[in-house]
Amino acid sequence: MGVRVRITEPEKLTLLYERFRDVCLVEKEVWKEIFMPREIAAGPVRTNIQDRYEVEIDDPDIERTIEANISRGRIILGAAIDEYRAHIVFFRKQV
Repeated sequence: MGVRVRITEPEKLTLLYERFRDVCLVEKEVWKEIFMPREIAAGPVRTNIQDRYEVEIDDPDIERTIEANISRGRIILGAAIDEYRAHIVFFRKQV
């Protein structure tokens, strides 16, 4: 099992919240794992390699609220996720 690293960088968190929203919209449910293209600083980039992020929501009521807003569309779901950002944590899994 890999080591988990909590993501705290504001720019990365913004991307992860957007990705979380988009995955929930496509899958029609709250997902506990999302994937993002791997960030490569230099050299050739393999597009088939992705970083895996675990999503934790610390309150079941907030998770239910987010799930209830999925059917209301991108803007409403995005607003719900923004409202509860403090309760949504992302961890990158190191393999």
